[in-house]
Amino acid sequence: MDQQDTAPGLHCLVTGATGYIGGRLVPELLDAGHRVRCLARTPEKLRDHPWTGRTDVVRGDVLDPESLRTAMRGVDVAYYLVHALGSGRDFEATDREAARNFAEQARAAGVSRLVYLGGLTPVGVPRDELSPHLRSRAEVGDILLGSGVPATVLRAAVIIGSGSASFEMLRYLTERLPVMVTPSWVSTRIQPIAVRDVLRYLVGSAAMSAEVNRTFDIGGPDIVTYREMMEEYAAVARLRPRLILPVPMLTPRLSSHWIGLVTPVPRSIARPLAESLKYEVVCAEHDIRRYVPDAPGQPFTFRRALTLALQRVREANVTTRWSSASVPGAPSDPLPTDPDWAGGSLYTDERDTGIDASPEALWRVIEGIGGDNGWYSFPLAWAVRGWLDRVVGGVGLRRGRRDAGRLRVGDALDFWRVEEIEPGHLLRLRAEMRLPGLAWLELYAEEDGEGGARYRQRALFHPRGLLGHAYWWSVFPFHSVVFGGMARNITRAALKPTRSERAEAAAAL
Repeated sequence: MDQQDTAPGLHCLVTGATGYIGGRLVPELLDAGHRVRCLARTPEKLRDHPWTGRTDVVRGDVLDPESLRTAMRGVDVAYYLVHALGSGRDFEATDREAARNFAEQARAAGVSRLVYLGGLTPVGVPRDELSPHLRSRAEVGDILLGSGVPATVLRAAVIIGSGSASFEMLRYLTERLPVMVTPSWVSTRIQPIAVRDVLRYLVGSAAMSAEVNRTFDIGGPDIVTYREMMEEYAAVARLRPRLILPVPMLTPRLSSHWIGLVTPVPRSIARPLAESLKYEVVCAEHDIRRYVPDAPGQPFTFRRALTLALQRVREANVTTRWSSASVPGAPSDPLPTDPDWAGGSLYTDERDTGIDASPEALWRVIEGIGGDNGWYSFPLAWAVRGWLDRVVGGVGLRRGRRDAGRLRVGDALDFWRVEEIEPGHLLRLRAEMRLPGLAWLELYAEEDGEGGARYRQRALFHPRGLLGHAYWWSVFPFHSVVFGGMARNITRAALKPTRSERAEAAAAL
C-alpha cells in the first residue's frame, strides 16, 4: 500500500504531553498543520511551554472515563503516550485499565485513529517470559489494536535524543566510568532510533488510511551492542577509549542499583530499562516507510543521533527530558496554601532579609538556583542528602536542570520540581526526594520600597506519621547552616555584577 496524502487540519488529542515524547510531539503536530488538544492531570504543568497558547489543554486522566469522554469530542486522531512505568506492583493492571478506557472512549467518540508508542518486542520470546514492563507495553498495543478503532502501534527499542532516559543513562555511564564492570547485557544486540525519527513516524501516522490496523517496528539503520554504543559515545564525545569488563553475575536488578548510583536515572526507571536490555531487540520489518517515507539520510544513523543529542546538551537547548514527567511515587498532593491543610501539622522555617540590590538582580539568582550553580549553602550536606536519596531509590541531585537560565512549571530541578513560578517574584519547589512527608521550598524576590530588594525564603514540611515528626526534629539543628546559609549566600550573589555588567563596566573605562 502506498503512502496516503498528508491530511493537514486533523484534530489530534495528545496524552502524556507533560512527558518526554509528548512534549516534543505537540509542536511537531502543530507545525504539520494539525490542531492539538492536550490531556493532562495537571494542566498548569504545560502553562510555560512555548506552544501552549496554540493548543487546547484540558484536565483529565486516562483512568477517568468521564474526563476522557470530554477530551475525545471532535477528535480525529488520539495519541496514547502514557505508561505506569515504575508506579508500583500493580502497574500492569493500571496500564490495562487505562488502555481499555482510552480505547472505549475513542470508539464511542468516533475517533478515526489511535497512535501508540510502545516497546520493541524481542522476536521468539514468549510473552510470559518478557519483563513485566515489556509485557505490559505489548498488552497495551493489543488492547488498542482490538478496540474497533484503526490503530498504529509503533514499537521502538532505545530512543536516542537529548534528555531521553536511554541517552542520559548511556551518557553518564560512559562519561563517569573510564573503567566499567558491566552486566552481560552489554553484548546484547539493539537497534536504537533517533528521537527525531520517532517524532516523524508519530506525526506521519496520523494520516494513515482506515484499513491500516497493525504494529510497526521502528529503528535506525544500525544494529549495535550496548558495548558498541558506549564505545561510539566515547568517540563522538572525544573521550578516551573505555575499558569495559562484562560480569555475568550482574543481574538486571543489581544493574538497576548500579545505574541508579552512577546516572541521574532513578532505580524505578533504570530497572525496566535494564530488564529490557537483556533481550535482543532488532526490527523484524521496516514497513513504516510505505506510509511515512524516509527521505535521504533517514532514519538517522546512531552516530548522527548521538551527535545531535550532544549538540543540544552542549547548547543548553534541551526542550524536554525524561524527568519532564513526574517521578513515580512523587507526591501530587495539594499545595500547603490550599484550604485542605487547615488544622494539619505543617512545620516551617522562614528567613527574611533586605538587600541593597534590585529585585531583578535577586530574581536572576533565584531562577538560576540548582544544577551546576548549586544550592548556595553547605555543598557537602546537599551532596550527602542527594547520595542518601539515591541509595534508597530516589532521584538524588543528578537530574540537574533542563535549562541553565530559565525555569518553567513542571521542570525537574535536582531532587525538586517547579510547582509554581511567578517571574520576578516567586519560585515554589516541591521535593521529590524520599521523605516521610511532603516538603516545599519557596523563594521570593520583592521590592522593599526604598530602591532595594527583600529576599524571603520559606521551607515547609508536612510530616507523615511519627517518623515524619521525628525526621523534622532530627534535621532541625542543621537548619541555621543549610537554610540560613542559603539566604545569606543568595543575597550575596545578587550583589555581584553579571558577566555582561562587568564587560560593560570594563568597556566604559
